[in-house]
Amino acid sequence: MFRNNYDNDSVTFSPQGRIFQVEYAAEAVKQGSVVNPKPAQRRRTLVLPKKLFPIDEHVGIAIAGLTSDARVLSNFMKQQCLGHRLTYGRSMPVRTLVDLIGSKAQINTQHYGKRPYGVGLLIAGVDEHGPHLFEFQPSGMTEEMIAFAIGARSQMARTYLEKHLDKFADCSRDELIRHGLRALKESLVQDRELTIDNTSVGVVGIKEQGEDGAAAKIEPFRVYDGQDVAEWIESVSDERGAEGEGMEVDS
Repeated sequence: MFRNNYDNDSVTFSPQGRIFQVEYAAEAVKQGSVVNPKPAQRRRTLVLPKKLFPIDEHVGIAIAGLTSDARVLSNFMKQQCLGHRLTYGRSMPVRTLVDLIGSKAQINTQHYGKRPYGVGLLIAGVDEHGPHLFEFQPSGMTEEMIAFAIGARSQMARTYLEKHLDKFADCSRDELIRHGLRALKESLVQDRELTIDNTSVGVVGIKEQGEDGAAAKIEPFRVYDGQDVAEWIESVSDERGAEGEGMEVDS
């Protein structure tokens, strides 16, 4: 795409004040497979097709865009979490981790010869302040969300999330996962279905709250795929079948 030589690097602004290299990176995110996390009062759940990376026992990420760039950022996040745990003897706060990768990404938009990371991330984790969900953009911008989806056709998933947002806080763990799968189904093209071969579920959260100031028990981040997600997928598929059986056709 010809941009009158204003897209050769990430530090040149167009006359309209745009940085095309950052826009190209954002477009790579839009072309990636849709990912969507489901939040709850006590848990964060990620549902997506094979795009999950564990970072630490209390945090994981979902990616949309260039997998190679995602691996660079995920390795950086793992090193930061490990260093924090060795230094302070506890897990890194999720907000601190997100700020670190935001700063790292923005540096690439300030120096000649570098390019923005062509990947978007959804970071789900839990710390002493509770569960968190953050969106990371190639520009380095980060924002905390309640529920969100990124990637191709993700707008339909976000529409489902917004419609059912008030239900998530009171959901059980399994029902929360099913909400995630329903949102993911909304983003599929007409002839595609969720299967054990194209869907993974990541879960991290609080198992139970401690009493009298005791620390909460955390459910470590874990990725479920293959036969582990079969029951959840079947339960969501059965819902559609039940809806079809309930339809009546006038003769």
